[in-house]
Amino acid sequence: MERMRRTVPGILAALILLACTSCTITQKDPDYVPPPPLSALEQLKQAPVADATPFSAGSDVLSFVTADHSAVCSLTSARGEHINLPYEQNAYSDAANNKLAIVPVAHCELAVYPKAEAADVADDCAGTGLGYLGGTALLTPEKASYGECRSGVTQMEAEFGPRGSKNGPVSQLPVLEDGQNLERNGLRCSAYNGGVACGNVSAGVAFFVSRDRYELISAEGADPSATPSEAPKTP
Repeated sequence: MERMRRTVPGILAALILLACTSCTITQKDPDYVPPPPLSALEQLKQAPVADATPFSAGSDVLSFVTADHSAVCSLTSARGEHINLPYEQNAYSDAANNKLAIVPVAHCELAVYPKAEAADVADDCAGTGLGYLGGTALLTPEKASYGECRSGVTQMEAEFGPRGSKNGPVSQLPVLEDGQNLERNGLRCSAYNGGVACGNVSAGVAFFVSRDRYELISAEGADPSATPSEAPKTP
């Protein structure tokens, strides 16, 4: 009996030693540098495509907000300059515009946004040269653009800008989680790297937008535009 009492502690000690030797201790490598994020087009190519059903806003439109509510985007259609957006007033369905061709587009609005670079200003705003503001991005199958002529604020800025109400149609939209991809009519949008990328992968055309910078990627491989962070511009 005495011998058994002596043996039991020995067995326990051996088991503890065995458990400790099988443990591994993970230490951070101080020299480790995480890989840079993928380019916009590579992200759109590689990210898995999510089920579109939760994002359907009716009338063949997919709409979402990012997890931090910095951007709202729609994969939708346009007739001329009229874009079918469920959270903005628009004339897409007006009978007078039925004669216009329907084009698949991706459209994003930012709550806080950088100013458009001079080279990216695409409209003289009825000859005035005034009122071209950033905060929106548009993708067609052939081209990406940033900014537009407008007065006032977008619905996204009204809800989630610096003085936003946090209440309205945008606040009711589903969240596209970081790294997820949506696709409609050959165009894709992905939430990643603190913003949203949308593109036509087959044509090599895309944009990336976030609160402090944007990029426009053309099929010709021109250098993307990039701008520093600025406060939103309102008239």
